Amino acid sequence: MVYEGARSVTGPLLGMLGASALLVGLVTGAGEAMALLLRLAFGPLADRTSRYWALTLAGYALTAVCVPLLALAPALGGAGLAVACALIIAERVGKAVRSPAKSALLADAAGAVGRGRGFAVHKALDQVGAFAGPLLVAALIAATGVIWPPLAALAIPGAAAMGLLLWMRQRVPNPEAAERDAAPPVRSPQRPPATARSWLGVGLPPRFFWLAGSAGAATAGLVTFGLISYHASQTRLVTVAAVPILYAGAMAAAAVAALASGHLYDRWGARVLFALPALGAAVPALALSHSGTGVIAGAVLWGAAVGVQDSTVKALVADLVPPHRRATAYGVFAAVQGVAALAGGGLAGALYSHSLPLLVTVLGACQVLAAVLLAATLARPSAAA
Repeated sequence: MVYEGARSVTGPLLGMLGASALLVGLVTGAGEAMALLLRLAFGPLADRTSRYWALTLAGYALTAVCVPLLALAPALGGAGLAVACALIIAERVGKAVRSPAKSALLADAAGAVGRGRGFAVHKALDQVGAFAGPLLVAALIAATGVIWPPLAALAIPGAAAMGLLLWMRQRVPNPEAAERDAAPPVRSPQRPPATARSWLGVGLPPRFFWLAGSAGAATAGLVTFGLISYHASQTRLVTVAAVPILYAGAMAAAAVAALASGHLYDRWGARVLFALPALGAAVPALALSHSGTGVIAGAVLWGAAVGVQDSTVKALVADLVPPHRRATAYGVFAAVQGVAALAGGGLAGALYSHSLPLLVTVLGACQVLAAVLLAATLARPSAAA
């Protein structure tokens, strides 16, 4: 609720403070890049120090503090723009600080109920917040006519989140003990023997890198919602006012897909993830068509693909990687997806104005590659992991 609520008005806030379109793009782009790439540092740090809870709490605290402080920016005069830019980037740094450690904690906690289900519930609740936060901000802006009151109001869910985290910290102080005592753990990976082969010098199993490559190809081949909404508005198949509703529908589809794929993962195993490249290949053909129904269907499938990618894929990462290396793995995994998203977004944007059929074909080829790499991941013997 807190960070998605703030992100829904980041552009208007910076514009009100005097930022140019270039500065808005640079600040938001830098924030997203740091949110992904800094995980390469904070993932290994969590594993090396075993301070999973400390990093999780610190990362959430940055978000809980930085977002409400944005409400002060309009009152700071000429310094307001610089302060707002710094706070926006700091909030994204908080995402990088907490994400690998949080995912490792979640993998431990979900051992007793099934990691597919655990990550699915997490994603579903995440989408509830992603839907509710912007709605709260929109309602308060409509009631007050200004941006700063809803930013200040986001301190309330931020405080609630911190309280819940502190309460859970008391209940589960040692994540390794939590996994060890799970009854029974679901496909809990065994700690590799001392002679196990290291890969690229970071102690992660080869199968993890095949999976990361598959996820990277799937991410590069998944057209962004930004391009979908641009196409929908430029062709006037969807009005500008209806684009947020289209996005909300996609987020609802993400929650449903995460729950469904997580349940099936625990029952049938990782082969359910072949649905991800299939969904990704269908998105551009529908979402970038000249049919309003096609655009809506494509947006829904895009949301479903995002839901599977951000939940059930992470469950497989947890099952492939030893517990003491999970935070590192999630950091590397996020970096691969971040680079792939940047490359795929640029490729799709360039091809959009050149040839839509070529765009659909190229992105479809990326999804075929993702399926091949996933098959290679699942075909490798477990001993390699």
